[in-house]
Amino acid sequence: MTIELMTTHVEPTAEELAESRRLRRRKQLTNLAIDIFLVAVSILMLLPLVFLVANAFKTPAEMLAWPPTIIPHDPTVANFSAVLGETPLLRWIGNSLAFAVMSTVAIVATSAIAGYIFGKFRFQTMNVLFALFLATAIVPFEVYMIPLYFQAKSLGILNSVWGLLLGYLVMSFGIFLIRQNVIHSIPDELLEAARIDGAGEFWIFFRIVLPLLRGALGALAVLAFFQAWTAFAWPMIVTTTRSSYTIEVGLALFQTGFTVDLGRLSAASATVLIPSILLFVILRRNFVQGVASTGLKE
Repeated sequence: MTIELMTTHVEPTAEELAESRRLRRRKQLTNLAIDIFLVAVSILMLLPLVFLVANAFKTPAEMLAWPPTIIPHDPTVANFSAVLGETPLLRWIGNSLAFAVMSTVAIVATSAIAGYIFGKFRFQTMNVLFALFLATAIVPFEVYMIPLYFQAKSLGILNSVWGLLLGYLVMSFGIFLIRQNVIHSIPDELLEAARIDGAGEFWIFFRIVLPLLRGALGALAVLAFFQAWTAFAWPMIVTTTRSSYTIEVGLALFQTGFTVDLGRLSAASATVLIPSILLFVILRRNFVQGVASTGLKE
């Protein structure tokens, strides 16, 4: 015996249709207003960068003209020629690049190891150690910068990449980032199955854990690179010779006590933007995914 279930379809009334159209229209207007607001904010954020690149191609007279122009009327590359010919800009970029790459490798390695240990090896002292690591994030770098300088001096690594690297080997936020991703992205059952099959901890870490953390490690690599690439206070203290300057310290030379060479400073800054933009374009997807998965609750 077959029992047929019959459903009755009730047609919406005119008032309900009108209310539905009003809600839909209100939602569209709200989304449009949000989009306009975000576009306006984006333009305001990009405007200084646009003026920076534009000033690099302007003559001194046009740079001081009012109102300022976004597109140069008489573009010139004299600022770039002067910067590359009269300053060791490429040497400074090379120093910053070596420093940033080595710091990124060190921070990614230490954060991956510490984050995995804090995330999967749950002992009573682990929470205390992890809290201590996070507590170091609230200590300003200027507090221990001078003692760190004397340590670098005693080691004889001033005016070198190793001296720069001494202050940028570990990132507390990187350890937190990897720990959160280890907890939520790597199930304990997978690790236990590998241990039952006879896999060692090093094999598990390199063959299972690291491949599953590619997104988080990519995001951390971007953060670590920009942290070292934009560092100013520590390189200014550690480097005292012109040839050992990083790009941030080198850019400060374009400003004296009374004048600022705005044209050359803009040209040098525009040149420095190229490695940063390339790195972010390459790793932008990993950066967004890695940071977005950090705030998940345990």
